[in-house]
Amino acid sequence: MHLVRLSFALLLATPLCAQVQPIMSTPMAADPLAGPLVENPLASGPVMVGPIADTAAPINPALLAQPGGDERFQPEVGQAGKDVIWVPTPDSLVTAMLTVADVKPGDYVVDLGSGDGRIAIAAGRDFGARAHGIEYNPDMVALARRNARRAGVADRVSFANGDIFASDFSDATVVTLYLLPALNERLRPILLKMKPGTRILSNSFLMGDWEPERTISTDDATGYFWIVPAKAAGRWAFEVGDERFLADFTQKYQFLTPARAGPIRDGRLKGSNVAFTRANGQSIEGEVDGDSMAGRGWTASRVKPAN
Repeated sequence: MHLVRLSFALLLATPLCAQVQPIMSTPMAADPLAGPLVENPLASGPVMVGPIADTAAPINPALLAQPGGDERFQPEVGQAGKDVIWVPTPDSLVTAMLTVADVKPGDYVVDLGSGDGRIAIAAGRDFGARAHGIEYNPDMVALARRNARRAGVADRVSFANGDIFASDFSDATVVTLYLLPALNERLRPILLKMKPGTRILSNSFLMGDWEPERTISTDDATGYFWIVPAKAAGRWAFEVGDERFLADFTQKYQFLTPARAGPIRDGRLKGSNVAFTRANGQSIEGEVDGDSMAGRGWTASRVKPAN
């Protein structure tokens, strides 16, 4: 579940409203954290996504009666936020995105604009990860915390009231979001500074010209997947077998381009993993570690950083 970032001024613009309309029509179950038995498009069999109450301890009536409880606040599709409207992410896409990102118990998932908490809760309940949601609406934060308790994951899933642009989530291994393109692009420099290998997932919207590694499609919605690349621009001294040569690279996201014709034709990064195609057609693969690269039968050292 996410908050779709949308200013009131943009809401008045006809082209953008048309762009958002398909998402506004996304169906929502009566229980916003319940879901049917759905086919996971990335697995061979069905995956159960909800309802959360199936695995939760009995609900304490006092929890629902406290200020800000369920009887006082229930989210509505399209409700306004700071500069946003709220639209649910289908459970099938939640499952598919976390599956594509290969979320595991050792991961720390941070959900930006976490709404009622379903993505963070799914990461903790179904994938065993620690998770944290950042949400601007305090009523939504309170709801997400109640939902985490009902799901039995409050020990490893937390929520904070805050602005995602003023929050530190640099220790996340997986970041999920459901924002409009302008906000995705505003976040992009922050995401690209994160540790190489950090996995990024977006419902519905791209990151400008940062090409995703994968498009994730379900019957309900579409998502996108990126991996934060290592920094590998600059001049490198290679040793490949008995050969020694220099190669200069410019970098655009996960793509490395030689500055001029030479022994390396192109390169591509997936996190800290790097693969080069040599001018002779040979492929070499390895790992970037700061100013060093190495793979089977080759090494390289950065002798000049990018300008």
